[in-house]
Amino acid sequence: MTGLAVPLWDVGNGQGLRQLSELGLALLLSSLIGWERAAQQKSAGLRTHTLVGIASALMMEVSQHGFTNVLGLDNVSFDPSRVAAQIVSGIGFIGGGLIFVRRDAVRGLTTAATIWLTCAVGMACGGGLPVLAGAVTALHFVVVRGFPLFTERLVPGSSASAFELRMTYRTGTALLPQLMETCTRRGFRILQVKVDRLPGRTDSAARVLLELEGTGDSAALTAELFENDGVIDVETAAPVDD
Repeated sequence: MTGLAVPLWDVGNGQGLRQLSELGLALLLSSLIGWERAAQQKSAGLRTHTLVGIASALMMEVSQHGFTNVLGLDNVSFDPSRVAAQIVSGIGFIGGGLIFVRRDAVRGLTTAATIWLTCAVGMACGGGLPVLAGAVTALHFVVVRGFPLFTERLVPGSSASAFELRMTYRTGTALLPQLMETCTRRGFRILQVKVDRLPGRTDSAARVLLELEGTGDSAALTAELFENDGVIDVETAAPVDD
């Protein structure tokens, strides 16, 4: 019978090897994108992007080769683009879950867009378009890593990042306003302040959580804050996801 699909498990023929190579390419390219996101300490990192990429590639393989065995039957039509359209629609659930709003600031858009891009790269690999898949992966690094350097010169403040700063300091000397002034002088905007007393300490210490946003040097800010005699310790948390 003609028109039968080549089983995905049949690797002894050229088409089976090609399908496995396309899945391998999707694994490689989506892992590269996921590695970049993980290096930026984003919530969706290496594993998420890799799984999205290879799953998209597999669904494209199924779309193209999984139903051809029924083409010889009467009253049966085949439209492989329908599966591809459902992949694009379905990835929106993952992307939407990565976006959140905090005090009128939208976070997670870049990560959600990267998930969408990784899905497209996997679809291109599964669809037999390795050149386009490789080119889009390269463009991802240009946009995510190169554009912030370029736009910072054209639009001042466009590369502002948000992070959390935790400090333990001695109370009773009106030190907190001075520390906050240091943050603003260093080019950071204070988004949130939360102060907690630390019971059981003999030095009347308090713990403050500052959520900051700006284009300044966070390491230099931490060093300057720690130079104050009233500051016991300073630490920064992972940046808020973008």
